[in-house]
Amino acid sequence: MPDYDIGKLAQSLRAICGPAGVIADPTDLLTYECDAYIVERVTPDLVVMPATTDEAAQVMALLHREGVPVTPRGTGTSLAGGCLAASGGVVVTTTRLKRIREIDLRNRYAVLDAGVINADLHRAVNPHGYHYAPDPSSEQSCTIGGTVATNAGGPHTLKWGVTTNHVLGLEVVLPEGTVLNVGGPTPNLSGYDLTGVLVGSEGTLGLVTGVTVRLVRLADAVRTMLAIFDRLEDATDTVTDIIGTGIVPAALELMDQTMLGAVESGLKVGFPTDAEAVLIIELDGLEPGLDEELEAVTGVCERHGVREVQRANTEAERAALWKGRKRSFGCIGKLSRSFVCEDGVVPRPKLSQAIREIGKLASQHKMRVAIISHAGDGSLHPILLYDERDRAQVETMKCCSEAIMRKCLELGGTSSGEHGIGWEKAKYLPVQYSVDDLDSMRQIRGVFNPTGRCNPHKILGSDVPLVESLRGEAA
Repeated sequence: MPDYDIGKLAQSLRAICGPAGVIADPTDLLTYECDAYIVERVTPDLVVMPATTDEAAQVMALLHREGVPVTPRGTGTSLAGGCLAASGGVVVTTTRLKRIREIDLRNRYAVLDAGVINADLHRAVNPHGYHYAPDPSSEQSCTIGGTVATNAGGPHTLKWGVTTNHVLGLEVVLPEGTVLNVGGPTPNLSGYDLTGVLVGSEGTLGLVTGVTVRLVRLADAVRTMLAIFDRLEDATDTVTDIIGTGIVPAALELMDQTMLGAVESGLKVGFPTDAEAVLIIELDGLEPGLDEELEAVTGVCERHGVREVQRANTEAERAALWKGRKRSFGCIGKLSRSFVCEDGVVPRPKLSQAIREIGKLASQHKMRVAIISHAGDGSLHPILLYDERDRAQVETMKCCSEAIMRKCLELGGTSSGEHGIGWEKAKYLPVQYSVDDLDSMRQIRGVFNPTGRCNPHKILGSDVPLVESLRGEAA
């Protein structure tokens, strides 16, 4: 039981955010018991939804004074348990912080509330010839603040870079309620790069309430193609050789046969279900020379035995290809009741080996696996299929998942490319980093979050007590 009065705390929070800004009903709280990582669930004591930065600062100050664990949350699309209320307490969600504060096309930046949906920013600036480059597949529902928390990527970050490459400044409410502004649209700011420290910190250093992002011009021209392979190894070898030519596509995505079957069953976009793999390859840039790049890439595909290269000749055909890729997760229900999407990275030349090893591990554990990959940068999303109602399957999935992540590390990779560490992957950091590395990270966290109560147990663990249901898992 918490050592604070939940009823009195709810009353105090309503005084700050209004009656509509606090969720206390046990049934409504179930919505917040997990994020997209559904394996572990904890129902928070309360959920509070500040509508302004000032309200967020008052909320954080109150929770700090009362010694309440805080879990920052956007729309809950995290796939690593980053929004899991591991110590109970209060979830502070930014979904009511949804203003686009400023768009300055002349200076190529926008200032946003943290709760702005990624796709809403795109819709605001695309008609003017600009875009915000990071484009996670959940862009129709994920928030800017959430992508900052996990340093999210997406299919087009191979060429354009992940979130940290496009965030210019942040407004952050520190755990005790202080509002900190770092960075900004002015180039070449002096001093420590605190913006870089905060991007990817997953709410363990504070609550992001505002973000200044870089806007870039839409490409002058685009070429998109679907390369169909009868052997998955040929597809992965093609990836390495395309990059080896010196051409860096805007996107270079791989989908395996299992995933193709699910997408085609759900969306009917024309993907071949008899192929072992396809690559979605997109080139962008100036119109002059782009067709030469397309021919060079096609030549690489042909040298690796591609069955067919289908070019998208219209915007509708291009949209259909990207619909199949970006909505693929919604089709997994055609295959399985439940799934966990992992997020390992390996050096690009080891992509073929990694996928083969993942297949072997899945077979050893008698698990079905589907694979999507941001193949151009070696980022893998093995999707393990299981039934959450069967406890034995859940335990098998966890064992298989851990074996896959440790294999990625063994091959010289990392434990996350874009989903973050969250709750699920904290146990892998001691494998990936030295004791001194981790101690330095803890010192940084201690400066911003000295009590450890801001998103406890994420990334580096915490001395803050776990809720009872998670103690066995942590052990």
